[in-house]
Amino acid sequence: MAFLELKRVTKSFGGLVANHNISFSVEKGELVGLIGPNGAGKTTLFNCISGVYPVTSGRIFFDGEDITDLKAHEVARKGLARTFQVYVASGDLTVLENVMVGCFMHTRSRARALDQAREILKDLRIDDLAEALVHELPVASQKQVTMATAIGTRPELLLLDEVAAGLNPNEIEEIMESIRHVHENLSMTVMLIEHVMDLVMNVSHRIVVLDYGKKIAEGRPDAISKDPAVIKAYLGERYVRDHAGEWE
Repeated sequence: MAFLELKRVTKSFGGLVANHNISFSVEKGELVGLIGPNGAGKTTLFNCISGVYPVTSGRIFFDGEDITDLKAHEVARKGLARTFQVYVASGDLTVLENVMVGCFMHTRSRARALDQAREILKDLRIDDLAEALVHELPVASQKQVTMATAIGTRPELLLLDEVAAGLNPNEIEEIMESIRHVHENLSMTVMLIEHVMDLVMNVSHRIVVLDYGKKIAEGRPDAISKDPAVIKAYLGERYVRDHAGEWE
């Protein structure tokens, strides 16, 4: 069985079907992108995987265990963490204190959580922000902090929801390097939702594409960039033409 496996997952909100019979798997050690137009059901699917939403039907397996009916905190304790599109800082906590919140998932010792949080910030090279208040930081720095807080829970699978949204090209490059570092140096399996195609195409081993709540394609970045259904639903002819050959 794959590290993460979705079997015919459907999520409905009344008469609205946000995810319809979605099946795919993620192997341990992979970095997988999830793309599609706004409203395609990407964040809803992350919410189902992480236990935020109960699924309407289908099953979700993580590390050989059925986690379909678990609550979010139970899923987190299994080793699956996620970030959200909009990061809401916890009151007037500092960056260090925010990351400590994640570390308390596995320890009751404040001293141990403090040491772990400092190590994470140093590892992500944002330790200079440790005493800053998160809500006073620019968006790019807040994105780094939300990743650090999720890493504090010591996940084996990290779900990243649009961590590059709203960033300029230099900031996107920095967050791209952070994602690669988390994947390669911290040995985490990563799945990310992203609209910044330069990022998702360059870091992903495979890409899953949703449209109107259904999976319409799955494959390597070079194959996805040439898939007629993906071009029609999301990428567009001009984007593909302008970036021809980049991911081969």
